[in-house]
Amino acid sequence: MTSKISVLGAGSWGTALAIQAARNGNQTMLWGHLPEHIANLAKDRQNKRYLAGLDFPETLELTDKLEVAAQFSDILLISVPSHVFKQTLVNIKPFVGKQIKIAWASKGFNPETGELLHQIVANVFSVETPAAVLSGPSFAQEVAVGLPTAVTIAATQQSFADQLAQIMHSPRFRTYTTNDIISVQVGGAVKNVLAIAAGIADGLSFGANTRAALVTRGIAEIIRLNTALGGQQETLMGLAGLGDLILTCTDNQSRNRRFGIALGEGKGRQQAIQEIGQEVEGISAAKETYMLAKKHAIDMPITEQTYRVLYEGLAPLSAVQNLLQRDQKSETV
Repeated sequence: MTSKISVLGAGSWGTALAIQAARNGNQTMLWGHLPEHIANLAKDRQNKRYLAGLDFPETLELTDKLEVAAQFSDILLISVPSHVFKQTLVNIKPFVGKQIKIAWASKGFNPETGELLHQIVANVFSVETPAAVLSGPSFAQEVAVGLPTAVTIAATQQSFADQLAQIMHSPRFRTYTTNDIISVQVGGAVKNVLAIAAGIADGLSFGANTRAALVTRGIAEIIRLNTALGGQQETLMGLAGLGDLILTCTDNQSRNRRFGIALGEGKGRQQAIQEIGQEVEGISAAKETYMLAKKHAIDMPITEQTYRVLYEGLAPLSAVQNLLQRDQKSETV
């Protein structure tokens, strides 16, 4: 069986997911907000800016008209930065009916309130609106090329998780499902903060031991926050938690890791952002995660030091020293 799906967001990840859906035989429409960008994609039949050399499947259509994309399918897969996620929902609402199903591959929190993205869907639409998140260790380039990848789809309704999994699943793109939508979102958001921290440590030439310690203590921080928000610890031991954290902390395809490396090497925040040339989700996630940790009285020292580097001007070396100088404690506390 094949379906129709609209993918909103024509960056690297949105394009890769649209390619994956389309090559599975689904009628797929990719929307981007910049007419010139979409015109180039239509002319070249590839996204030369982000995924050069990868031709689009014939079943992939393109549009810069949000109304057209919203009405193309009852299933919308949103891949925009998390800070514009809510506004994207508001913009599409006039064009869709009650049967709409909202999925997203965005990673982060609502910058205004710290809400998870499924809570925004419920507020803008309804708690009855089927909502799903796709997350896991997956770089856009490798998905678009067709290298073996596995992700998790978490949904408020199992039938929607199964439907989206069927649309996206293939021998080289495995989709697993869960009903733990909180954990999948928390893992996807906070891992970007920790990837910045790991990048900073590598930029300071602290080596593999330090990186491994940051990843390990980082998952402990994610678990503490996740538990406070109502998520399940075992979910974070899977693809959307530990898997995604390892990927983004250890491979230079990660924009967040590269951003951290630049900071550790002594480059300024704006210079690092300009050199990367794409959204660095961990910057906003650091603030949102830090505020959530304070709200729930959760100890998240790596997150706190990353926040202080990004928003209080703390030197990266001082941040690492602050972590090393913490009191000795039991690992399980």
